[in-house]
Amino acid sequence: MLSLIQRVTQASVSVDDVVVGQIDQGLLALVGVEPGDDEATLTRMADRLLGYRVFADDAGKMNRSLRDIGGGLLLVSQFTLAADTRSGMRPSFTSAAPPAEAERLFNRLVEICREKHAAGVETGRFGAHMVVSLVNDGPVTFLLRP
Repeated sequence: MLSLIQRVTQASVSVDDVVVGQIDQGLLALVGVEPGDDEATLTRMADRLLGYRVFADDAGKMNRSLRDIGGGLLLVSQFTLAADTRSGMRPSFTSAAPPAEAERLFNRLVEICREKHAAGVETGRFGAHMVVSLVNDGPVTFLLRP
């Protein structure tokens, strides 16, 4: 599992011109599920998403987490993130989990994050063509692995 996180002042995801998920200050996480991901992987990723220190403290240093600031989390499933791009001129998706497994694991990640983060967890729609809009704050972007 991998998550590309972006610190945002606002972010939203739309399907068919309808907003299905939206946050103000917080993190947008594009999530790729890989074969072999399991409950331990999901729990570790949830802890990293909620605890990774990317928000400024009073001294301007990245010492505060999403949990610390009570910000929103917008989780968007993105199988292309798990693509193998090491060779050729076209991505291979053999390194991404099959759709049914990926959907089950992504939904479980959402459940875990919602259990651990009362401040709010929003999502896109698995398997849909989504339009993601964001205002990246910094810009601050990190690739997390559990």
